[in-house]
Amino acid sequence: MIWPDVEVELIAWLDSRVDAHFTAELPANLLDVLPVGQVQRVGGSDDSFRLDRALVDVDVYAATRGGASLLARETRDALVMRLPGTKTAAAVFGRVSTVSAPSWRPYENTGLRRCGATYEIFFHPVS
Repeated sequence: MIWPDVEVELIAWLDSRVDAHFTAELPANLLDVLPVGQVQRVGGSDDSFRLDRALVDVDVYAATRGGASLLARETRDALVMRLPGTKTAAAVFGRVSTVSAPSWRPYENTGLRRCGATYEIFFHPVS
């Protein structure tokens, strides 16, 4: 069995549902392409058989505090309310919960604002 890459699956799924560009790595021209969401798996576990439990950080970047706050809330709503039960080409998503709600995270560039959250996402490969 090959485990699906949760970052790849979530980036494609969020890109088509939230009004921002989602990626795993921030582009060099970040200020020119705002708003942007960054998806990174930061840990988790599996049941050694079929179910993966991913901890995923999602940071969003926008030109203003209000824009970043709105984007973080829209992203949270999409993940927690609409992702469960979704099937992609590689994964089936189950329960999603918020581990750490959207909050302000420091960023060295004062020309933008960063808001991030951590989610626990259960999924398994498509059979």
